[in-house]
Amino acid sequence: MPVARAAGIVPCVQAPSAAVIVRELELEAGEDRVARWDGFVAASPEATFFHRAAWRTVLRQAFGHRPYFLYAESDGEIRGVLPLAHQPSLLFGDALISTPFCAYGGVVALDLAAQEALEGSAVELAKRLDVGYIEFRNQAPRRDDWIPHSTFATFRREISNDAEANLLAIPATQRAEVRKGIDLNLLTVASRDADDCWALYAKRVHRLGSPVVARPYFRDLARAFGTDCEFFFILRGGVPVASLLNFYFRDQVLPYYTGSAGAGPEAEVRAFMTWSLMNHAASRGARMFDFGRSPVGSADFAFKQEFGFEAQPLAYEVKLVRATRAPDPDPESPRHRRRADLWKQLPLWLANVAGPWAARQMG
Repeated sequence: MPVARAAGIVPCVQAPSAAVIVRELELEAGEDRVARWDGFVAASPEATFFHRAAWRTVLRQAFGHRPYFLYAESDGEIRGVLPLAHQPSLLFGDALISTPFCAYGGVVALDLAAQEALEGSAVELAKRLDVGYIEFRNQAPRRDDWIPHSTFATFRREISNDAEANLLAIPATQRAEVRKGIDLNLLTVASRDADDCWALYAKRVHRLGSPVVARPYFRDLARAFGTDCEFFFILRGGVPVASLLNFYFRDQVLPYYTGSAGAGPEAEVRAFMTWSLMNHAASRGARMFDFGRSPVGSADFAFKQEFGFEAQPLAYEVKLVRATRAPDPDPESPRHRRRADLWKQLPLWLANVAGPWAARQMG
């Protein structure tokens, strides 16, 4: 197959049945090109919040990862998009990922010609960068010749603009936990306070044994996505005790980063916070609650099931380039659990200093 090599064009394998050219949406791309990309994403049912163009800026600013946001074009019309970033990692080896720090990714295309052109371009780019492997964070299987690479599931269901209906949709055990939160007179507030949200998030991930991302990352997200990035707090006695960083996309709300001070019965706070977000998001026009990904068998996985959500396995896929085997994808595996147990033993201040370096390696 011919390979396009004109100036400003990413090398790509062209589909034989269509004149498809793959180009890159660079960091310095003009507003008109960014608007075309985001317009395609907004109109594509398979696209997600994590396909939006602003991620290329966030990944570069927050983590130093080189983005390669590719789009397939035919007769001046965008036919498909593929957000990618090069993630160097001492822990997992260099990779080209769609997309680091995002639950979902992979190709979104109108037709097979555009899909094949983007996949072919990703393989050529991976070879040129000499990475170990490519990872697409698909929601559904795409390639039977790539390696299945996920122990994650996601959770989604519709929500109502009626708070009582949302409460009754929660199974009895967790509904009782929500009522305990109501009895505690917990309050909620949505704000633009990225730093307070990050501070509660840092405490929670330290208790879980996970490295924390750098504080400016939350600010970068707020700057990049505006009101589609929201910081949501639970107050007890006027003091923030838990938080959520939420994304909004079309009619969906995605609670993505959870924080908590660890004081008091956390289960009551978390259940109340989840139900409260459902009601708050519905008031903003959301009708779908995307509870995000969790490792199968984890405590988060169990909590979401107990809250009435059905697990939907994610179909991440890997293609080996220079590596001879795919990295271990299971954060619940013994090797990863040993690392988490060691991380928990660090003082919080040290974990917050060392965490951003480690988090950059993990994505």
